[in-house]
Amino acid sequence: MKVYNDKNVFDASLERIEFAFDNFENLCVSYSGGKDSTVMIQLVNMVAKKKNRKFDVLFIDMEAQYLMTIEHIKTLKNKLECIRDFYWVALPLSLRNAVSVFEPRWICWEKSKKEKWVREMPEFAINEDNNIFPFFRYAMEFEEFVPEFEKWYEEKYNHTLCGHFVGIRCDESLNRFRTIVSLKKERFKDKPWTTRNKPLEKSYSIYPIYDWRTEDDWIATFKYDLEYNYVYELMYKNGLSIHQQRLCQPFGDDQKNGLDQYRAIEAENWDKLLKRVAGVNFGNIYCRTSALGNIKSEKPDHLTWQEWALYLLESIGIYNKKLEKHYAIKIKKFFTYWEEKCGCTLDMIEDEADKKMESLKIVPSWRRVARALERNDFFLTRLSFGETKSDVQYLKEMIYGCNNLYDENSTDSKPLKRLYNKVKEEMENEKNEK
Repeated sequence: MKVYNDKNVFDASLERIEFAFDNFENLCVSYSGGKDSTVMIQLVNMVAKKKNRKFDVLFIDMEAQYLMTIEHIKTLKNKLECIRDFYWVALPLSLRNAVSVFEPRWICWEKSKKEKWVREMPEFAINEDNNIFPFFRYAMEFEEFVPEFEKWYEEKYNHTLCGHFVGIRCDESLNRFRTIVSLKKERFKDKPWTTRNKPLEKSYSIYPIYDWRTEDDWIATFKYDLEYNYVYELMYKNGLSIHQQRLCQPFGDDQKNGLDQYRAIEAENWDKLLKRVAGVNFGNIYCRTSALGNIKSEKPDHLTWQEWALYLLESIGIYNKKLEKHYAIKIKKFFTYWEEKCGCTLDMIEDEADKKMESLKIVPSWRRVARALERNDFFLTRLSFGETKSDVQYLKEMIYGCNNLYDENSTDSKPLKRLYNKVKEEMENEKNEK
């Protein structure tokens, strides 16, 4: 276990948690069922028991989590004796879907799709029918819900000092490292592992395991006989290293890299997942390839860029034939243009050209084609195409075929936002005319 200043991170974390109980009147653990928060909540319970205190727990149920994760959370909910209130939230929140271009957001626990829910909602969960949060609004973002909960929590306890334990580690990502080291953050009594939750006056986030490594989670788990989520063991047996494993809802930008594990680990639930969210099977097949837009290409060394481009095109056709046809027509026009311009026939197209010349779009290559397909560039701007009326009409036809696309907030793409609003307006006009 990591040691610094003659103290291991386990003991240092217990001291931080004790400090929190000594200074904060009300404490809440943000819990996900993952390895970090699972270790943290049990450390919090140890200290709470020692000090004869209680703490609260916030768990946001995103519906499509591993069944084993849900059972694990239920076990800890019933086992940890110092929990006061357990806020098991199963409200319809808008979540990221990184495995589909045409449904970039999905809403968990959406009543209109109850027959497609991945699993039954727990009877004790806070839902739309028994909602206790006045700030909640339908389809609000996860990132919006959490700060609103912190505000509600502080108000509930009459603006006394409130602490929120968060199980993040600095070595997990640059953003998490910046959360801890940023000099712009306001600390509680100059403790570097605390941050004031602005604009609140008496609400702070507390990061007791910020300096842990992934290995420390597992060392502590087995050295101190802590409960753990068994799904991690199955992930490891199925080929994911301890550093690659991700939980939460499986369609996020990071979590999608373990989507193929879902099918292997919980095959009995896979069919429900396929019907629930668009692009799941595509994500399962290509979750760790550049076909889902990773910055680093995963083109196999034994394939040429031409072979890789054709492979990607055929792969797109597996889940969307219309999109495959659209790309094929545009790519053909791309090569026809270069043949007419400078006599560069198809057999003369280089697999890859000088990168600088490719970036300036002054030479054709199969790598340019493959890169455009990797990023699902609908208008193929990377191949020097612009947004044409026929492209817009074709995209509109695909939008018409999928009712859940009429939401300007469901995508970050400005062209798609514009088209969604235009299609929605046209549909409303057609409805009024009838």
